[in-house]
Amino acid sequence: MIVHRSPLADVEIPEASITGHVFEHVDRFRDRIAMIDGPTGRSYTYGALHDLIGRAAGGLQAAGVGPGTVVAVMAPNVPEYAIAFHGTVAAGGVVTSVNPTYGAEETAFQLRDAGAELLVTVGMFCDTAVAAATGSGVRRVFVIGDVPEGAPEIVAPFAALLTGPPIAPVAVAPDALAALPYSSGTTGLPKGVMLTHRNLVANLAQLERHLDMEAVDEVLMAVLPFFHIYGMQVIMNDGLRRGTTLVTMPRFDLPEFLELIQRYRATRLFVVPPMVLALAKHPVVDDYDLSSVQTLFSGAAPLGPELAEEARARIGAPTVQGYGMTEMSPVSHASRFDDDRPGSIGILVANAEARVVDPETGADLPVGADGEIWCRGPMVMLGYLGRPDATAETIDADGWLHTGDIGHVDADGFWYVVDRLKELIKYKGFQVPPAELEALLLTHPAVADCAVIGVPDEEAGELPKAFVVLKPGAEVSTEDLQEFVAGHVASYKQIRIVEFTEAIPKSPSGKILRRLLRDA
Repeated sequence: MIVHRSPLADVEIPEASITGHVFEHVDRFRDRIAMIDGPTGRSYTYGALHDLIGRAAGGLQAAGVGPGTVVAVMAPNVPEYAIAFHGTVAAGGVVTSVNPTYGAEETAFQLRDAGAELLVTVGMFCDTAVAAATGSGVRRVFVIGDVPEGAPEIVAPFAALLTGPPIAPVAVAPDALAALPYSSGTTGLPKGVMLTHRNLVANLAQLERHLDMEAVDEVLMAVLPFFHIYGMQVIMNDGLRRGTTLVTMPRFDLPEFLELIQRYRATRLFVVPPMVLALAKHPVVDDYDLSSVQTLFSGAAPLGPELAEEARARIGAPTVQGYGMTEMSPVSHASRFDDDRPGSIGILVANAEARVVDPETGADLPVGADGEIWCRGPMVMLGYLGRPDATAETIDADGWLHTGDIGHVDADGFWYVVDRLKELIKYKGFQVPPAELEALLLTHPAVADCAVIGVPDEEAGELPKAFVVLKPGAEVSTEDLQEFVAGHVASYKQIRIVEFTEAIPKSPSGKILRRLLRDA
């Protein structure tokens, strides 16, 4: 067995709750601005934010939240997201983070699967939230901001939770669940990823050793969604732990993003490859002063070395990347801010181990050889909620998480991802599980069989493409199928390309041979 370890010394993992760890040093920067709502300028100091989290914890406790109670948070990036998240955790509860662009069907699936009892959202998504909550076991929907007129009795203002005195965080065991984000893993439908307080705290401790930021001078752009583990941990929780100022945006809009960087003198941009592409190539970038930016840090999908270098030249700041999965809380590898290895995902974080394994034989491979990357460490999830078989397929008996990504490590300990063994499509950094779209397409009356793959696209990374076999005598257009899918899933999951075919290539066991479709 060839086990690679981080060149960084191990760190001590505190026996703390994630909220206790994030706000451990809050008194040091109580008067510093913690979060600013970019579009409106609404802001909270660290002292005010911490006070409101304590009040939310008390309000949620009064609403029935206790150890193990699941609260769904379905909101865009606003400062109150941190209050809902940490208020829930401080009350002893578990947060399941829901993509606010989900439709009612997708939301209801997650609410039922996670066992959510309460849901926090914003006015824009109230109708979807109420429709999803109906029959799903959710008792109450709390709305951040104004409650829409005519909202049913199940809806209440989130502000109603904040009227009592703040309470101290409920004591929880480090191995208790804290977060339940949903991921498709390496294959299949979305599954609840069970992340404990220890998992989340460990990854922040690993990142603290890894990424060098001077909190008193740091302003982070918080546009990557907090419902996604990257935004939740690397931006929100790590940023608040360090005492940085977070400028939130509910969605990515390039001119607004650039204007906010200029206005608040942002120092670090945590981004995904489509955003790097825009920063490298869009002419509007030249209209703004981005001289405050010290680093672009890209994750969630591979970033090519050429594009990284183009962005570096345009912005005048190092463009580096990291790697992780929801199942690893999420970071296992990351570049230091001053690393100069275009195309590399960096080095292993402290306390982490990794192997490169031949996916056919299971044999460990030497330095420089490409194989499946396996990881182990304190950041690896407890497992998938209610899915022991899926957990066993992902984490073996020795604790190695099989990432499904193909890559190698060089002689200096820098890692590279070159391909994906797993079937997931990455559209603008978001996971698109082919199995979910295939199951949906098969419900269309004209479709006899289908397969979905990702095809390369410079802007999006990959586009979901459907190969469709029609039933005898059936007629349907590409647009009809695209509209059908769009009516059931979030925008990023929609089918972008349709190709009609006579048959779907499959193995003797019935597994779709996606590689043949890609090669064709």
